[in-house]
Amino acid sequence: MVRKIFSFLWRFISFPFRAIFWFLKIPFIFIKRANIFLNSELEDRPLPDAFAASVQAPGALLEHVEALRKHLLRMLLGLVVAIGICFAFTPQLVDFLAQPIGGMNALKAIDVTESVGVFMRIALFAGIALASPYLAFELWLFAAPGLKPRSRKLGLIGIPLTSLLLITGMLFAYYFMLPTALPFLLNFMGIQTIPRPSSYINFVSGLMFWIGIAFEFPLVIFVLSLMGIAKPKFMAQQWRIAVVIIAVISAVITPTVDPVNMALVMGPMVLLYFLSIGLSYLASLSRKKTIESEAG
Repeated sequence: MVRKIFSFLWRFISFPFRAIFWFLKIPFIFIKRANIFLNSELEDRPLPDAFAASVQAPGALLEHVEALRKHLLRMLLGLVVAIGICFAFTPQLVDFLAQPIGGMNALKAIDVTESVGVFMRIALFAGIALASPYLAFELWLFAAPGLKPRSRKLGLIGIPLTSLLLITGMLFAYYFMLPTALPFLLNFMGIQTIPRPSSYINFVSGLMFWIGIAFEFPLVIFVLSLMGIAKPKFMAQQWRIAVVIIAVISAVITPTVDPVNMALVMGPMVLLYFLSIGLSYLASLSRKKTIESEAG
């Protein structure tokens, strides 16, 4: 009885110290587990053998389906939380997007529910943008067990780079393209235009989205080069064709028909293409060294 009392007192007195030690130990446990997860080797099996094993043991396939369901559920919850957060800042975001046209007073709604639709659209888009790093991270967590250590690390590094390039492209469209495109569009042929909130927000969000996607091109080429799909020599030889294709894409993306705005889109995309060639060359060298080291 006395021993139980002393044991209880000892646990009660030492609880704060044990709790502090446990909290201090959490980062080290996380780092250890992350290191094991990132560096664990994958069993290299031919595709026919892997397919035959999945047919013979369908339970393993069901485990993957269950894991995918859990990741999708967490992605959905993360998206809901992000959209909920953006609801509080949606009026400020709409006002920010309306600045190139002169602010909210320059927009005139016609339909009764038009302002509500604009509010919901911006909240949804902003929530997706805010949650995109987490969504990419969940997809990486699902795919990582089937990747080699090098691919896992590159995929993890690519998540913040993807978000950074997307934001850079969207800011470029907002600060450089819109101020030059809007005066041309609003006064074309001397006809003054009073834009509606829905049409203006759709136009701005669509332009910023596609320019942001265009800025992802170097990272995509880098990943394809690591996989051995994209070849830097081929890309360098076909640069003239690439410039023509970029010009066509720029003409489609550009909101106006004048060459000035088209050049604003085409110039960065051409620079991004040549940057992609350099990144493809570096990725090819890295892939070659990896293959040689594995063969040796």
